[in-house]
Amino acid sequence: MTEQLDAVVVGSGPNGLAAAVALAMGGRSVTVLEAADTPGGGARSAELTIPGLVHDTCSGVHPFGVGSPFLSTLPLGEHGLVWRWPEIDLAHPLDDGSAALLHRDLDRTCDGLGPDGRTWRRIFGPLVARFDELAGDVLGPVLRWPDHPVLMARFGLRAILPANAVGRAFRTESAKSLWAGSAAHLFHRFGRPFSAAVGLMLIAGGHAHGWPVAEGGSGAISAALVSLLEAHGGTVVTGHRVASLADLPPSRALLLDTAPGAAAGILGDRLPRRRARTYRRFRHGPAAFKVDLAVRGGIPWAAETAGRAGTVHVGGSLADIASAEAATVRGEMPARPFVLVAQQSVADPGRAVGDVHPIYAYAHVPAGWSGDGEQAVVDQIERFAPGFTERIVATASTGPARLQASNPNLVQGDIVGGANDPLQLVARPRLGLDPYATGAPGVFLCSASTPPGAGVHGMAGFHAAMRALRWLDGR
Repeated sequence: MTEQLDAVVVGSGPNGLAAAVALAMGGRSVTVLEAADTPGGGARSAELTIPGLVHDTCSGVHPFGVGSPFLSTLPLGEHGLVWRWPEIDLAHPLDDGSAALLHRDLDRTCDGLGPDGRTWRRIFGPLVARFDELAGDVLGPVLRWPDHPVLMARFGLRAILPANAVGRAFRTESAKSLWAGSAAHLFHRFGRPFSAAVGLMLIAGGHAHGWPVAEGGSGAISAALVSLLEAHGGTVVTGHRVASLADLPPSRALLLDTAPGAAAGILGDRLPRRRARTYRRFRHGPAAFKVDLAVRGGIPWAAETAGRAGTVHVGGSLADIASAEAATVRGEMPARPFVLVAQQSVADPGRAVGDVHPIYAYAHVPAGWSGDGEQAVVDQIERFAPGFTERIVATASTGPARLQASNPNLVQGDIVGGANDPLQLVARPRLGLDPYATGAPGVFLCSASTPPGAGVHGMAGFHAAMRALRWLDGR
């Protein structure tokens, strides 16, 4: 007879691994089951273009990883994880050949923004000064009393605003665009309430901890978590697809690092009927079209400073980005989509092969979009880096359908775990005091579809694991 485990975790993304580590460190026997041949989910790396050139397959830059209230407490450095920071964390090139810059140093950023420096400091300074306290409250369930209520209220008064409203606080296009690129990570319309929330946290986190990459690729984060898990007696089994409860070994608790619809399919009749309907109706948002490139000599940005940035937001002005984001939400492919570019070899030179550099890029596109977005991505980069096209050695494109095929959690290419409209930001995946509880005894949801949402921070897994530990203790 198979010995009963304390817990089984389905899915080895950062949240699944974080949950397993928290359980194992709590003295519980735990196994992680992963359908793919390698663990990591959204934090994996592979050679996608030319031999020896390592690309990140989903997540590439980790402002929340280094500042995670849970991951930052773990001895991941002892298990091989090394963070690398670029000279400039973020650049946002403009059509006049200039670029707005986000430095980890708040003063340096404000100095570079000229007349908008004081406004930038007024908005972000208080959040940066107490970011670690703020992160502990923001990166968790929404409907609870925060540990720092005054700080959380101050953040909330800004987070509830539309991104466009925050943008209007600035006078220069440099500051407006620098704000807009970070706000675009929400994958939603800029005119809606709460559309400022993600941008505020990304920028505050960037000033507090920077936007680093993992040395050798994002897969190093997963490898370190797996190593730590195994050091505490846990195991990871790859190539094990879970379609129903029959595919699981006996356990007292079950944690699902899956999209809500997949969780409903796995649990079947064990899930209360009303909860099953809620999970199946969970709405996913716009998609990503990812393009990995091998580029000789790197990208020749018109703004030289952009070449020294680890991350580059490509989209032009605030108005350009807001228009493109609104189109993707409507299901229309914009002529000039917002594109995120990561130049990991700027911070981690060992990623380059000779003078060929790995370039990571994705465009925001409509959910399930079936077109070919590679040229749109290349054209947007070429717009701000004339001569870029001639430097491309090889490309590998991954549209929404292939993203979902490689990771079923990326439903229709949605890389942020669900539509980030105002209702679903609060009710994720449903409205309730415990968003991780499924209603099935001992079963918890721990994916990016639960608070605090997307990002390699492991906080959804940590919070779900805390619930599971209380369940296992009979509390």
